Amino acid sequence: MKRAAAFLLIFILALAGCSNSSSQGSGKAGETAGTAETGGAGEPAAEETQSAVTLVPEQDPEAALGDTIYISSMDTEMALTAYGSHRTEALAAARDEVLRLNDLFSVGVETSDISRANTEGSVVLAPETELLVRDSLDLYEATGGLFDITVYPLMDLWGFTTQNFKVPSESELAAALALVGSDRLSFSENDHTLTLDKGQAIDLGAIAKGYTSARIMDIFREHGVQSAMVSLGGNIQCLGTKPDGSAWRIGIQDPVSGRGETVAKLHITDLAVITSGSYERYFTDKETGETYHHIIDPRTGKSARSGLTSVTIVSRDGALADGLSTSLFIMGIDEAFRFWKSGVYDFEALFIDEGGHIYITPGLSGMIYDTPGVTVLE
Repeated sequence: MKRAAAFLLIFILALAGCSNSSSQGSGKAGETAGTAETGGAGEPAAEETQSAVTLVPEQDPEAALGDTIYISSMDTEMALTAYGSHRTEALAAARDEVLRLNDLFSVGVETSDISRANTEGSVVLAPETELLVRDSLDLYEATGGLFDITVYPLMDLWGFTTQNFKVPSESELAAALALVGSDRLSFSENDHTLTLDKGQAIDLGAIAKGYTSARIMDIFREHGVQSAMVSLGGNIQCLGTKPDGSAWRIGIQDPVSGRGETVAKLHITDLAVITSGSYERYFTDKETGETYHHIIDPRTGKSARSGLTSVTIVSRDGALADGLSTSLFIMGIDEAFRFWKSGVYDFEALFIDEGGHIYITPGLSGMIYDTPGVTVLE
């Protein structure tokens, strides 16, 4: 699978030269939209911009030693890297949590909360699923319906769930659109039951990986890890700083060039960096030559045509960043910037339009580097 090979190549290049870092493969192979430049695990690459938080190596004799494990789950490939003397047990616990959450959230697991909701119409949710459904409904309201977990019938209609791509007829689109709308979902706080309207189906794929990366950070902290980075497809989240106390360096994928090519770079500490782009999953209609991507506008039932090719959200909240990267892509840059200015959520954003121009919200001015021609939105 081309995306799988690309992910592993990018992540391996990011960790190249880690003489003190070992790798434990899961035996499975992914993708990525952001890349992390970690430098060597024993000698992390020096940067001009240093994090304000500095780890003292003497506090942990193995502070500069790192391990990486690879997991295939949630329809993507994941790479988890942790440093320090507690890394082994932390990574093992993180792997278990990823697989557990996949069993709760995945539409590909028949016994998951989501699959049961789709087949049975009503289901009592596990606490983690309930939290994500609540967050999804909040995002639905905040974005005016642009973040909508009920677009699954549309995703299926276009073939993005099966890879059997097709351009649906207008009548097929109308029938699927009639099933879309998170305002038609019913959730009972008393018995924690989610009920779908007749014919509806949901998918948490636009928010689940962001939540999962945040949970991994929690597990790392619980195990005493102070320095770590995870890549879940296009979702990257970092804990603390690199072992030498400098900020992590994250590359933003060029939407036009092949994977591994970056157009922007960010210094981050204790943040999630999550990208949605039209280049991630798409197909070209053989008859018309038109390209259709997987980011569906719930208002039209078709690929969002907002003038953007990529949106990156930077936030301390992985689930929020995941959900907003999709929503703001659909909005387009003007509406997205107004949404940012509203202050309803705490995040920063980087936009790449169809002309290759890069725009950032003001909060990223101190994080972006080696990126010429950037426009700061005002």
